[in-house]
Amino acid sequence: MSPSELPGLTIAELQKILRTREVSPREVIRALHGRIEEIDPQIGAYLSRDLEAALAAADTADVELPLGGIPLAIKDAISVRDQPLTCGSKILGNYRALYDATVVVRLKAAGAIPFGKTNLDEFAMGSSTENSNFHPTRNPWNRDRIPGGSSGGSAAAVAANLAIASLGSDTGGSIRQPAALCGVVGLKPTYGRVSRYGLTAFASSLEGIGPLTKSVRDSALLLQVMAGADPQDSTSLEAPVPDYAAELEIDLRGVRLGLPNEYLRAGIDPEVKVALDAAVAHFSSLGAEIVEISLPHTDYAIDVYYIIATAEASANLARFDGVRYGYRAANPTNLQDHYRRTRAEGFGAEVKRRIILGTYVLSSGYYDEFYLRAQKVRTLVRQDFAAAFEKVDALLSPTSPVPAFKLGERAADPLQMYLADVFTVAANLAGICGISIPCGFAQNAGSLPLPIGLQILCPALGEMRLFQVAHAYEQSTDWHRRRPPL
Repeated sequence: MSPSELPGLTIAELQKILRTREVSPREVIRALHGRIEEIDPQIGAYLSRDLEAALAAADTADVELPLGGIPLAIKDAISVRDQPLTCGSKILGNYRALYDATVVVRLKAAGAIPFGKTNLDEFAMGSSTENSNFHPTRNPWNRDRIPGGSSGGSAAAVAANLAIASLGSDTGGSIRQPAALCGVVGLKPTYGRVSRYGLTAFASSLEGIGPLTKSVRDSALLLQVMAGADPQDSTSLEAPVPDYAAELEIDLRGVRLGLPNEYLRAGIDPEVKVALDAAVAHFSSLGAEIVEISLPHTDYAIDVYYIIATAEASANLARFDGVRYGYRAANPTNLQDHYRRTRAEGFGAEVKRRIILGTYVLSSGYYDEFYLRAQKVRTLVRQDFAAAFEKVDALLSPTSPVPAFKLGERAADPLQMYLADVFTVAANLAGICGISIPCGFAQNAGSLPLPIGLQILCPALGEMRLFQVAHAYEQSTDWHRRRPPL
């Protein structure tokens, strides 16, 4: 196999040739580095890379380990010791992480090699990766379009074969939505299934770490290593971790798949609807039973999400004050001036917007009216899913209501940007698991085709069934094998 082919392999494919010594981990890193040097200036997926550290890890890699010698790109909101941790923000300045996130500890122990920190919307607040303090990331399928967000750098890197696989974080769709828009697989695990220790906090009751990959099998392989309880994260779940990859193959006959009526209303791009209908018909041809389902409180999900998420963000981001680390305003006249100017100069517009909104909904006189009421409706959303999963094994929907839109198209309209997550935020409110897999392309959105994603949702700790349903669809179609012509 030529070095130029290596970056296009899946984890499972790369494992085979590493273990037969057809290639070495060093050769893989070198090939990936060359591909990034050539292509990433067009995409902007990465914020930083440390080639020497990756090569040193490759030289000692044990390829017999579960992920031995496999390089992984990491979203730059996840801590990797001695590597930059910017969260896409000026306020973190030249900060370098002092420790590894739990997921990174586990991946390294399994033989994986962290190689590169990927771009994101500042502090994971956005749906387009245009809010980064450094540069926007472009969609590899059409560089005039956004890659989705906030894990846009991670999704674009995998789609463009600039990474074998990557890690992202998902607070309201930030793994699944960019996966859909870039044509890769993106997994949001059950809340607590994967430790959040080492993930820079945005909205602590909503967010989690998950993989972006080229196949469902790769996603299962990564979750197998990442999942499990962690004493450093009190929200992590004490639950056994199945061997996800070992039981992917199932017969879908008798499996009940629900179509939520509320996800099929006006507002979906016609080509997204066509792709969804075709996917549903394909599942039916594989023997699955399709059932209409109602999630009555869906219309409130976006409102509830942006109250709870901003409230938690206003508290979590209070720690960025320029005292111990990160950006610091020059020549403050006093402590108040230091805080005010450091935060005003260090945070971008979208982060400021969310901090202000979150502070407002938590303020005296508005807490009960907004935040407390939002938490009550969140319970209703969770109950909707619980009732649905008594009738079906999984739910199907579009991941995004539209294909990738143009860079700058929604930058001046925050509401339209927020609506990009209309099908994804409810899963975070409910704490269930979800995955986005490629299911087609939009042909009339421009001169180049744009990927469309299918979202599959399962109950909490239902990742095994989630992988099985997604794998059955993936292996009987070829959407996941298509790559942008770079």
